[in-house]
Amino acid sequence: MPLLLDARDPSAIGQAAQRLAEGSLVGLPTETVYGLGADADNASAVRAIFAAKGRPADHPLIVHLAPGDTPGGWRSAVDHYARDIPAFALRLMEAFWPGPLTLILPRRPDVAAVAAGGQDSVGLRCPSHPVAQALLREAAQRGVRGVAAPSANRFGRVSPTTAAHVADEFAALGDDALLILDGGACPVGIESTIVDASRGHPVLMRPGMITPEQLQAACGQPVRPRDEAAPRASGTLASHYAPTAKVRLMDGKMLQTALDVLGKDARHIAVYARTRLRAGPGVKLQTMPADAAACAHELFAVLRELDATGVRLIWVETPPPLTEWDGVRDRLSRAAA
Repeated sequence: MPLLLDARDPSAIGQAAQRLAEGSLVGLPTETVYGLGADADNASAVRAIFAAKGRPADHPLIVHLAPGDTPGGWRSAVDHYARDIPAFALRLMEAFWPGPLTLILPRRPDVAAVAAGGQDSVGLRCPSHPVAQALLREAAQRGVRGVAAPSANRFGRVSPTTAAHVADEFAALGDDALLILDGGACPVGIESTIVDASRGHPVLMRPGMITPEQLQAACGQPVRPRDEAAPRASGTLASHYAPTAKVRLMDGKMLQTALDVLGKDARHIAVYARTRLRAGPGVKLQTMPADAAACAHELFAVLRELDATGVRLIWVETPPPLTEWDGVRDRLSRAAA
């Protein structure tokens, strides 16, 4: 089993930072989800991430940077990995870092090639979780300039939002292969918003809890939708974030009709919905929050809990057509693909 350490233990951060400096893997909490981290400049350590997750080597990772000790203190770390940074990207960093925003920038040719999936761009983020910040600062003192960290789950599966989820995902790894810092449940609950800033204009690659309107207000430019020329980015495959049970999205009226038709034969189904529904005995009903941020916070944990009951189908009420729900809608659409 992986080694699980309480991040409140004064020695835990130092142990985890030393593991990173030695080229080992560390499970770490961020405000979005838990990451499976390694020194972004250590090619063999980064390859171990791909191997542990079963992730294709051309599917790029996000590099997490320490915030520094002053506002904008992340700039030297950004300059280590990126070149030709546009002014609008700097405005987005100033507005949303530390926080759940990833920027794809032109990559310096001599760094993080494996983490970037072989592309000439690199995704960078400065997380706001205090445990992640403490670890990144401590690791930087040991020569680790950035930590490549995709979500700490097997590739394509539901992302983890607690340390226990990470331990379950990688139970086969020994304590010499993976140390996990337990920093509690992740407050945001879904992965970061990703903006491509590598082609001279902002392009929304993956929605999150930062809305397009907020991005545009901060950077002073229209944020374009993703196009075919966009670089590869984390979490943008059609099928992703999927539990073992098949996920299906329906509106509230369709959910009620389907439950009425199946009657007692619906016992193999779990339902996650905002609408109050009638269901026969044995149907697992979970109430979806009416607030987008509250739903995002619990989404992956709920999918994991429902999946663990052994149901064959998870029916989910389609989120409202509002931009604050874009991140939740994106994750559910990929889970149902």
